Amino acid sequence: MSDSNILIFDTPHSVAAAFADKLQKWTIRDQPFHLALSGGSTPKILFQYLASLPADFLPWERIHLWWGDERSVAPDHAESNYGMTKTFLLDHIAIPEENIHRVKGEISPEKAATEYIEEIKAYIPEKDGWPVFDLIMLGMGDDGHTASIFPHEIYLLRSPSICAVATHPDSGQKRVTLTGKVINASARVAFLVTGKSKAEKVSEIMRKMPQSHIYPAAYIQPVAGKLYWFLDNAAHGIA
Repeated sequence: MSDSNILIFDTPHSVAAAFADKLQKWTIRDQPFHLALSGGSTPKILFQYLASLPADFLPWERIHLWWGDERSVAPDHAESNYGMTKTFLLDHIAIPEENIHRVKGEISPEKAATEYIEEIKAYIPEKDGWPVFDLIMLGMGDDGHTASIFPHEIYLLRSPSICAVATHPDSGQKRVTLTGKVINASARVAFLVTGKSKAEKVSEIMRKMPQSHIYPAAYIQPVAGKLYWFLDNAAHGIA
C-alpha cells in the first residue's frame, strides 16, 4: 500500500473536510458519478459537513448515491443507513430523487439483495463482469469487518454475486451487503476510520501482521483502482 494513500488528520471533523475536498475533485468530470456510502459515526459527521457547504460544492445532479450495506429495517428505522443519510444529508441538498438508490430494508433481505443487484446492473458500467463504482466509502468495525462482511463470513469476499445477505455475529440481524469482488472492482475505495478503538486493527492491517488475515478489511485492495485510508490521529495510534 502506497503511503501517499494513507491520509492522517487531527480529528474526525478534519477527516470529513479532507474527504469532502477529495470528493469535489473526483466528481469534477462531466459524467455520472456512482458513489456507495457507508453508515456509522464518521459518515454522519461527513454528511453533516457536506450539508453545511454551499449548494454548488458538489454536482449533486450528476452524483448517484448507493449504499455498501443496509440492515433489514424500514427506511425510517433508527438503525437504517439510508435513514441516517436522509436525516443528515439528503434532506438538506438538492439531489434528484432518481439519483438515490437505496436497499429496501423493509422487505426480505433475499428479495432486497436480488432487486439491488438488478438496479446496480441497470445503472453502473461493468468491466470483466463486475460493476465498477466510481467510489465506495467504507468504515471498519472494531472486529475488522467492513461493509457487512464480518470475520465469521469472510467468504463473502469471494462471493460470485454482486450482493449477499449477511448476518451480524452477535444480534443475528440480517443485512444486505456488497461483496468483496464488487468492492475491489471499484475505481476508488476510501476507508474513513476514526477513534482509538480502531487503532490496533488499523496498525495490524497496515503492517500486514499475521493476525490481520481474519479481518475482512485487510482484503480490500482494488484490482485496478486506488485505495485510500482517511484516518484521524486516534485511529492511527497517535495520542
